[in-house]
Amino acid sequence: MANVRYHVYVSGLVQGVFYRQNTKRVADSLGLTGWVRNLPDGRVEAVIEGPEEKVQELVRWMERGPRLARVERVDVRKEAYSGEFIGFSILG
Repeated sequence: MANVRYHVYVSGLVQGVFYRQNTKRVADSLGLTGWVRNLPDGRVEAVIEGPEEKVQELVRWMERGPRLARVERVDVRKEAYSGEFIGFSILG
């Protein structure tokens, strides 16, 4: 299975609801690498790398988010895989 890189932006009520922490938990459980962070405009941004099936599984989770989140929109861009990350981090 080929490795991929997805750049994801999530809009809605996604800050202050443990969205980043839960994204990291799910990414770690799937063995993915990359990072997630809050943006000043209220969105959450993530870069995710790993096997395509596992990355897509995380994106499907991100479309729902944790219990308190209200996800309105998820924008996904596929980018060139880099393999630059060790583990999955919460930035900022």
